[in-house]
Amino acid sequence: MFWDTDKTANLPIDLQTNNQQILSTITEAKAMINISMLQQVLQEFVSGTSHIQGAALVSPDGLALASVLPSEMDEDRTAAMSAAMLSLGERIGSELVRGTIDRIVVEGEKGFGIVVSCGPDAVLLVLANAAVKQGLLFLEIKRAVAQIAPLMA
Repeated sequence: MFWDTDKTANLPIDLQTNNQQILSTITEAKAMINISMLQQVLQEFVSGTSHIQGAALVSPDGLALASVLPSEMDEDRTAAMSAAMLSLGERIGSELVRGTIDRIVVEGEKGFGIVVSCGPDAVLLVLANAAVKQGLLFLEIKRAVAQIAPLMA
C-alpha cells in the first residue's frame, strides 16, 4: 500500500506520524534489500568469472556500497580511489574531446583494474589477473553492469 501525502494532510497528527514512519521503514527495507542484492551480484560475478580477483561497487563520492575484494585490500581506500579515477578520467575525456568515457583501465604486471560507471549513482571497480582475455573481461563487465543498474534505481 502506498500513501498519498496530499491525502494524509487531513489526518490527525498521530496518523500522519505513523504513515511517515511506515514510509521510512519501507524505504530503509528496500535499501537493505538492494544492498544485499548488489552484494550477491558482485559475489556471483567474481566467483563465476575466471581470472576475476575482486570487484567493488562504489558511490560517486567514494563510499563502498558492496564489495568482494581480496583480503589484503582496504575497502574504504579502494572505494575512494575508484571514484576519483572515474571522475578524473571523465574530466580528461572531456578536455581531450573524447566523448563519454566507457571505461578506465589500469594495467600492471600483475593484472588489470577496470573502472566503469554504473549510472549516476555508482562506479564499478573490477580487478582481474594478467591472464584474463580483455575482450571477454569487458563483455562480462557489461553483463554485470546490466544486472547492477536496475538495482541502483
